[in-house]
Amino acid sequence: MKITDLIFTRLRGHYNGPAFPPGNRQAKQLDIYTEFNTDGDTGPTVGAPISALYAEIQTDEGVSGIYGPIQEWQAFHVGHSLRPHILGRDPLATELLHDQMIRMDRHGRSGMFMTAVSVVNNALWDLKGKVYDQPIYRLLGGPTRPAVPAYVSMLGYSTKAEDVTSLAKEYKAQGYTAQKWFFRYGPADGAEGMDKNLAMAQAARDAVGPHYQLMFDAFMGWDLSYATMMVRELEPLRPTWVEEPFPPERVSEFRRLRQAAAVPIATGEHIYTRWQTKELLINDAVDVLQNDPDWTGGITEQVKLCALASSFEVPLIAHGHSLLPALHVAGAQSPAAVPRVEYLVRAQETKQYFQSVIYRPKHGDVALPTLPGLGIVLDESKIETREIVRY
Repeated sequence: MKITDLIFTRLRGHYNGPAFPPGNRQAKQLDIYTEFNTDGDTGPTVGAPISALYAEIQTDEGVSGIYGPIQEWQAFHVGHSLRPHILGRDPLATELLHDQMIRMDRHGRSGMFMTAVSVVNNALWDLKGKVYDQPIYRLLGGPTRPAVPAYVSMLGYSTKAEDVTSLAKEYKAQGYTAQKWFFRYGPADGAEGMDKNLAMAQAARDAVGPHYQLMFDAFMGWDLSYATMMVRELEPLRPTWVEEPFPPERVSEFRRLRQAAAVPIATGEHIYTRWQTKELLINDAVDVLQNDPDWTGGITEQVKLCALASSFEVPLIAHGHSLLPALHVAGAQSPAAVPRVEYLVRAQETKQYFQSVIYRPKHGDVALPTLPGLGIVLDESKIETREIVRY
């Protein structure tokens, strides 16, 4: 079997999924500049145009592997750098192709290039699952459980205390045993913004009770001084973790923050491969890793990261940019190594919109897919137009 082509297909339609109330975005690094510290649409809106880009690896035996939705910049790097390398190659040699892809670019072991490697690797695993007619987690040694617990991630919801109270109670009642809320404010918002952050956190804790797992995300929107003040204020609320207060390459700052208060610190969605991850671990800079198989190098690299993290007794709970790759890896790992997956409620409705099987938690758990490969099947009834795109 040989790879004959890698194509990109853009799907377009109109969103007709669940509606969500207006909300807030999270804090961002650019918020220190007034022109960028504004609120915007947190979507999705029923009836609004929606599009998605999928990558497909085709072979001379008619079997193909699909992955998406992906970003435009991922497709650009795949099309220009990786597609020429994999044409004519054995698609089942996932380890070989992965190793070669991460070696082929002198600037390519992190950032956008590694997200492109992730696209190719995940599509190759989908293809391999279809060749062997098995879900990927079975090819990885699973299942270790029939379903994986999900924590509900509240990105895009209102952070006003009264709204947080009702929403936190609602999602706890749905069976979720953990929630993550996103701080809207950072250093540029002063003492008033910090008070609003703390009011949100207190409202969430009061709503779910003292023993419920509760996490908070700052999305790299803080600095060490601000983060130190925040974790000390949050300590009485016993958060399960505070996530990514500043960019993850600031390893020494993460270590200092861990020493500032008895609050676990999480990061990892914006680091790439086992080597960058190792620096966080050997420097005692992190309590929970969050490498995302959409970005860190794909399923092949994610499995290696699980082994690395487990040797340090640090759980790896993948960031939930896309659910399926993380779910398959989790389904083949010990629950001690990967106890949960993240489920971004609002984002997953748009990311999975064009798929006929939409994977959602039920009573807080996501059942493992039964379809071969990743389990992506496109829903033709939602696709109004499709276009082959070349990069």
